[in-house]
Amino acid sequence: MVTKRPSSSGADAFEPPNPPDLSSYTDQANGGEEFIPPDDNGQLDSDAADADVNVFLETVDSQILTAKAELETLLGELAKDEEGPQSQASRDANVTGVGIGISDGTTAGSLPGEPVLEVYTIESESAESLKARMASVSGVSALADKDFPLTSVRTGVIDAFSHRFRLRPAPGGVSVGHVRITAGTLGVLCRGRTSPRNQRLMILSNNHVLANSNAAAIGDAIVQPGPYDGGKAPQDTIAILERFTPINFSGGNNLVDAATGWAWPDRVRKELVYTSGGRLVYFTVGSTPVGAVPGLLVGKTGRTTQLTSGRVTAIGVTVNVSYGGGRVARFVNQIAVRASSGDFSQGGDSGSLIWTWDSRRAPVGLLFAGGGGTTFANRISDVLTSLSVNLVT
Repeated sequence: MVTKRPSSSGADAFEPPNPPDLSSYTDQANGGEEFIPPDDNGQLDSDAADADVNVFLETVDSQILTAKAELETLLGELAKDEEGPQSQASRDANVTGVGIGISDGTTAGSLPGEPVLEVYTIESESAESLKARMASVSGVSALADKDFPLTSVRTGVIDAFSHRFRLRPAPGGVSVGHVRITAGTLGVLCRGRTSPRNQRLMILSNNHVLANSNAAAIGDAIVQPGPYDGGKAPQDTIAILERFTPINFSGGNNLVDAATGWAWPDRVRKELVYTSGGRLVYFTVGSTPVGAVPGLLVGKTGRTTQLTSGRVTAIGVTVNVSYGGGRVARFVNQIAVRASSGDFSQGGDSGSLIWTWDSRRAPVGLLFAGGGGTTFANRISDVLTSLSVNLVT
């Protein structure tokens, strides 16, 4: 039973429900499968997930890495600006992120498939103009070379992104949210790595979806669908906020925008969902993460754009993300994804799990932001480590 309590802020708040006893839980929503800890306590080998990434990074020229590091320093300074992404300094710099991608054959100084510096801009700017200006700003003389391999990608200001129906038990890919946000996406189920959290069945999504960008309290109600789509507590509560990784809005580095909600087992399910021909299609994903490399074909299903596919265009991305109200957070070691046509994601798809577009459907990242047709995601291995959880799939 969830009951309202007075709030000094004047907004409604909700007492957390009595947590469910999962010590002898049988999963009725998944064919009666008993919910028990994995034999190896679910520890994941993040080194194995990064093997392909490390091989790729060994091919990157040192001048590209040096230029990337200098632009990351610039992004760190811009993230501290109290006026946020609309500040004069941010507009003058016209850079909101940087990563390492691969050439499509049109980038000066590179052959198809070779590493390039991928720079994300607020306004459109030619690679030649951007290189000349960044050489002056960063002091990296190599950038002034007309053959320096740089790709300019207009994203605009990168925002943290916010199926809309009510569904029980709720699968991954549907609308969900903290009671005081608009709506995001339920990504996938997970469990803690150690006792007592390994006996909790939890939903995984973003901090800004489940924890209201640091403003929530542990035990707050999480509703499905999200409030923007009509979800209300207590009748639509499927979980309570269990843990979140705080977002640093003071110019420091962030790796993840992630949180967990402790769910009632009969209100959620392991599968993900999308709609096709007016019917719901359920599917499962793998539980072992893989590292993203440029060119990797990936997919996701989310609240707004449902099932989409795209390719990883850059890794090791540093990007400044706007959370509204002048707040900007600097994220490092992120993944960039773009669809071949249309959008890979839109507002409301935040929290979607990104997975390999093949029979493995292996987890790759947690979608959290985007702009100008480019989507950004946390590495899933970083998400799982940060929250000390493993996937339940």
